[in-house]
Amino acid sequence: MNIDHPTPAQIPQLRVLWKEAFGDTDDFLDHFYTKAFSPDRCLCAMADGKVAAMAYWFDCEHYAYIYAVATAKAHRNQGISHALMEQIHRILQERGYWGAVLVPGEESLRRFYGTMGYENCGGVTEMDVDATTPLPLRRLTKAEYAALRRQYLPEGGVVQEGVNLDFLSCWAEFYEGKDALLAAVWEDEKLLVLELLGDGQAASAIAAALGAKTGWFRMPGSTPFAMHRPLNKNQVPKYFGFCF
Repeated sequence: MNIDHPTPAQIPQLRVLWKEAFGDTDDFLDHFYTKAFSPDRCLCAMADGKVAAMAYWFDCEHYAYIYAVATAKAHRNQGISHALMEQIHRILQERGYWGAVLVPGEESLRRFYGTMGYENCGGVTEMDVDATTPLPLRRLTKAEYAALRRQYLPEGGVVQEGVNLDFLSCWAEFYEGKDALLAAVWEDEKLLVLELLGDGQAASAIAAALGAKTGWFRMPGSTPFAMHRPLNKNQVPKYFGFCF
């Protein structure tokens, strides 16, 4: 088995593994490989001449957000993902990141990453609301949103800008209301607010302002969400907002 950064010739195999593992569409993958992908922020494990496992990361302020970790079905339960992650940790440590952050997709993965030194950090609240009286909202550019998000982030929150927002803006829209900042997307005619910062009680009014009868919101809270592993500094993030 060989673990290294991918070559352009391996990208079609990476896409195949991604679809096998996560089921995302070609349109989604086109956005990712156009807006967010860099071979310098990806490792893949090769076995028998084929991509057996992969992982990517986004550059955040002080932290790396590890994303889309996957192992091909034919190569699972062989320790490949563990070896891949340990290699990523060494690279991230050499590059000076304080720590690595990831968001497990299910509880079994939370236990798996716990064996690698990851622990829960911060938390979120996720809730469905019914629309009430609309709250005036102002549509924001990506640059405006990035600047305001630094002001709205809870103390100890991870700054996610640059490529993070380039990718997010492929499908999300950014808004500011009175004491509230949000990134929203429509999925199958349902309003999903991927992050609401500021006044959480404004959620129902925000749903109404965006023309929804109901909406789903994620905001800072206490339910386990992200996990963190220290690398160069044991500074545990108190909040991590976006998972893609």
